Amino acid sequence: MITLTPVGFAYNERHQVKDDFWGEVISRIVIDQSLPEESLNEIESFSHLEIIYYFHKVEKDKLITGARHPRNDITLPKAGIFAQRGKNRPNQLGLASVKLLKKEGREIVVSGLDCINGTPVLDIKPVMKEFLPAGTIEQPAWTNEIMKNYWK
Repeated sequence: MITLTPVGFAYNERHQVKDDFWGEVISRIVIDQSLPEESLNEIESFSHLEIIYYFHKVEKDKLITGARHPRNDITLPKAGIFAQRGKNRPNQLGLASVKLLKKEGREIVVSGLDCINGTPVLDIKPVMKEFLPAGTIEQPAWTNEIMKNYWK
């Protein structure tokens, strides 16, 4: 069995789960007191971070292990849960690439983190060019439709 302990928690003005309009959300991630402040040393030398977080508000009986229509829109193809980024995933893990705005002691302030207030943060990693995908990113056309208002 795997046991994970949050490295911190994310705080923002978003208190309800919604699919769109994350563009203006600024989040403050506070590192847990069990970790030394030096765990954030040099983080401000990176422009972007990857945040792994836990969808703590998802009800266990709503988890999807097979396929569903993204956003429950029956006009879209039925896609497997691993072919979409929905929150009702088997392990309830979220991943976001965020812009680091500033570091203040045990806190970092970021934009682009699509989680609600009080979300447990499981890990923080710097974005490095060498880890970005090489080549062209391909995705189905339906993803453009569901993402059109996501970052507005």
